[in-house]
Amino acid sequence: MRHAYHEAVLLVERVHRHYLEVIKTELDRRGIQDINNVQALILYNIGRDEMTVGELTARGYYLGSNVSYNVKKMVENDYLVQERSPHDRRSVRVKLSEKGLTLHKQLEANMEKQVAGLPTSGLTQDELQRASEVLKKLERYWTTLVSYGGN
Repeated sequence: MRHAYHEAVLLVERVHRHYLEVIKTELDRRGIQDINNVQALILYNIGRDEMTVGELTARGYYLGSNVSYNVKKMVENDYLVQERSPHDRRSVRVKLSEKGLTLHKQLEANMEKQVAGLPTSGLTQDELQRASEVLKKLERYWTTLVSYGGN
């Protein structure tokens, strides 16, 4: 069990890193150099929503990097618009700008292309659903460990 658990932990990180490389390749192919792959994934996950940096983190868009820094860079490069909440002046909300929406559409089209290519990889919908179920169980397990101090 220990070996399988350790292998799963390593695979989660490695698969995530590989997916970030897929995004980087797409950005490079399009000649986009003012946003990195982590920021592009955060942008993609924001989509048409409007949210605070805290909500980005809570929804799991943290991706092992500093969300505040990435949001700041995306605002500077005109991918995100920042607005103070009218209800709580301390809270800052972000949403995609026109430039951000354009990149989101490009990333969405690339995602659809990837989905269309899945059958040629030998992956089935059932396998992907099962993988998602297992990853959700791991997520719940790790959340429980954090909630109760590690053990």
